[in-house]
Amino acid sequence: MTAPDDSYKKEFDSQLTRRILHYVQPYLKLVIGGVVLALLISLAAPTFALIQRHAIDAYLTPLALQRGGALDTVLQGLTMTALLYAGLKVLEFVLQYAFALVIGYLGQNVLRDIRADVFGKLQRLHLAFFDQNPVGRLITRVTSDVDAINQFITGGLVSLIQSSFIIVVYVVIMLSVNWRLALISFTVLPVLYFATNFFRTKLRDAFRNTRTQQAIVNSKLNENITGMLTVQLFGRERRSALDFEHSNRALLTANENSVHWFSLFMPTVAVLGQVAVALILYFASRQILGVGVDANGALQTGAIAGAITVGTLFAFIQLSQQLFQPIQDLADVFNNLQAAMASSERIFGVLDTKEEIADKPDAKTLPNFEGRVDFEQVWFAYDQTVTAETPASDDRWILRGIDLHIQPGESVALVGATGAGKTSVTALVSRFYDVQRGAVKVDGENVRDLAQHDLRKHVGVVLQDVFLFAGTIESNLTLNNEAISHERVVEACKYVGVHEYILSLENGYQTEVRERGATLSTGQKQLLAFARALIQNPDILLVLDEATANVDTETEMRIQQALVKVMSGRTSIIIAHRLSTIEHCDRIVVMRKGRVVEQGSHRELLEHGGYYARLHRLQYSQADAAD
Repeated sequence: MTAPDDSYKKEFDSQLTRRILHYVQPYLKLVIGGVVLALLISLAAPTFALIQRHAIDAYLTPLALQRGGALDTVLQGLTMTALLYAGLKVLEFVLQYAFALVIGYLGQNVLRDIRADVFGKLQRLHLAFFDQNPVGRLITRVTSDVDAINQFITGGLVSLIQSSFIIVVYVVIMLSVNWRLALISFTVLPVLYFATNFFRTKLRDAFRNTRTQQAIVNSKLNENITGMLTVQLFGRERRSALDFEHSNRALLTANENSVHWFSLFMPTVAVLGQVAVALILYFASRQILGVGVDANGALQTGAIAGAITVGTLFAFIQLSQQLFQPIQDLADVFNNLQAAMASSERIFGVLDTKEEIADKPDAKTLPNFEGRVDFEQVWFAYDQTVTAETPASDDRWILRGIDLHIQPGESVALVGATGAGKTSVTALVSRFYDVQRGAVKVDGENVRDLAQHDLRKHVGVVLQDVFLFAGTIESNLTLNNEAISHERVVEACKYVGVHEYILSLENGYQTEVRERGATLSTGQKQLLAFARALIQNPDILLVLDEATANVDTETEMRIQQALVKVMSGRTSIIIAHRLSTIEHCDRIVVMRKGRVVEQGSHRELLEHGGYYARLHRLQYSQADAAD
């Protein structure tokens, strides 16, 4: 995936463009309709100047009045011309309205499809990807970067066709009306071309910098909002504000740079357009007045009198000014193209990210789930650069040659100091990560060979850091699975002792939970997460990660009583730092620095007098000291 400070150098990439157009393909009818409407608008645009030319030359000049004779005839002609002009304007309005609708529908549908693909991809990616990519940057991919592609499709792709066709139409009409004046007005086009290229380069660089700074600001904003408790707890408001101000100021500078170059670009195009008008006025006026130059260079009148009319002059000024608009639009199209290339590179970078944790084509299911778990010489590291060939002495290894075999229905507790690898064991059972060496097996099948969805539906996980979604308490417990009955929800909540608390709320199970469960205590969230695991997997494999870490003694006792019921006949892996919570487990596995150093029951390990016994004595001596 492209880093936030990477700059996209190409102005056009055919491969990326083809991939963008792939999203347009399902809406080919809308594309054709938009192009046809754009061409009709292009044909209608120059006709207004030609109608004005006809009105002036045929009815409004003194010579025209002399030719027309009766005033009634002139007024009748002007009336018909005005009606024709108004009718074409109404037609132009209808065409513009239809064009805006068609292009709007096209862009929004493409926008939806790309967003859906990116979001779907993010859901399939392995957890290591999210460990390495800030949330703010990923949000930028789904929002700002997708919108840039939408801008290219709606305001760039069709505009490219429309503007190019308009330029051709104007050039042909101007040459056919008066080729001399046309060539005179075209003299500023080379200057405009070089000026446009110059400013486009500057705007492209400014835009790239703006996108980079925007992604950084999004990342900072997400970090500070999600970590607001830590920020306020440690009094880091001022430091965080200064840090954000630094990024915000960099974004401001990048935007100001974009505004600077754009502010120069627009007047430059306008001035060049007026230079063309001035040249037309000068040379056309000389022809209208009949002013020429003889062979000796002296001025003479009547030489080319009548070579151009006032209506032609007026029309040429209109056509010349209108000619510069699509040229300016083309410059904007190129800017949109550059933005789309940079954004699509990032988006397709996400879409092309290899799904490290993916189902095999012949992935198996476990119809008769028993709950046996085997770790066979497992070596594991979160660092993706670590491979099976990495030396055992490398400090990046988290698990080092783990051999662990858990029988169906057995309750096993993992204990050890922080960083011993306990949580990694539970993550590997659910196949959130793949091991570099060895194998993790469930019911004798390597988890790599199992369908992820089938495996995980048998695994209930209660983590220490509980995540609750915005919604009702019941929707959080069922995760919006309509197949789960309310009675099943209530039963699980009674098991963990949270039912009475839920009923005490104003709306009971339909009480709204704010984002991340902001209105609930840590213990309450822990109990709800415990109930959620039981609801999703009431009778299979239960994996707990310090599930009772944030509850009081009374609540912990209720959970322990529930565990006795819930773990009966189920394979259970429990991680706990408070050793009193796992004394009832069938087996305790003691881990240290990624290795299993001891195994046995609580009593056996105490009698052995090893590492577990030391941990037990240390913990209880601290508890006695605290008392």
